[in-house]
Amino acid sequence: MGSTSRNLFWLKALFHFIALSPIVYLALKVMSNNAGGDPVQYIIHFTGIGALNTLAATLLISPLAKRYKLGILMKTRRLVGLYVFAYASLHVLAFFSLDLLFAWSLFFEEVVKRPYIIVGATAYILLAALALTSFSAIRRKMGKRWQQLHNGIYVIAILVPVHFYWSVKSEVIEPSLYLLFFSILLGLRINKIKSVKQTLFKYLNVSMWNKNTKSKQGKL
Repeated sequence: MGSTSRNLFWLKALFHFIALSPIVYLALKVMSNNAGGDPVQYIIHFTGIGALNTLAATLLISPLAKRYKLGILMKTRRLVGLYVFAYASLHVLAFFSLDLLFAWSLFFEEVVKRPYIIVGATAYILLAALALTSFSAIRRKMGKRWQQLHNGIYVIAILVPVHFYWSVKSEVIEPSLYLLFFSILLGLRINKIKSVKQTLFKYLNVSMWNKNTKSKQGKL
């Protein structure tokens, strides 16, 4: 038990180092005026890629742990998942503070001109829900609903690369590679995704049935 706890501590320390190093690198680049010709777009792009990479790492943990029987690796999913939310939050904050200067009127104008923002915003709201419910106490209180909610990671894994691809005007090679990579990752979890799909349809059918029942009762 002591050895396992020690190994988990060092594994998490390694993941913290890997996740935080790019942020330190970005800060050094910006402070040394080496963030390209457009530092604002450089920061937005860099943090967005950070969110994509940590999301990919999160989705890789379970297949790798099962393939190589690394139970200890499964205990790092929450940690890596929170870094996805951290990078996504930096990405959103950079967009609002540096690009829009916190002007909400500009935000709505940008949504009209760049609808891929809605895709990214949807993914971020889902990420926020997963991050806020990632604590053990909340997990116990939610019961089965917790797993149903956290299956939303697969929806996020579709929305985020689509948001990236749609946001690029030219240079589509990088986002195309991410789309391919995430398609492979989701392919590895096809059975899980089918289960999520069935749960979603079941929920929608129940919701529609309740709505129709209330409508009929209202007419009576």
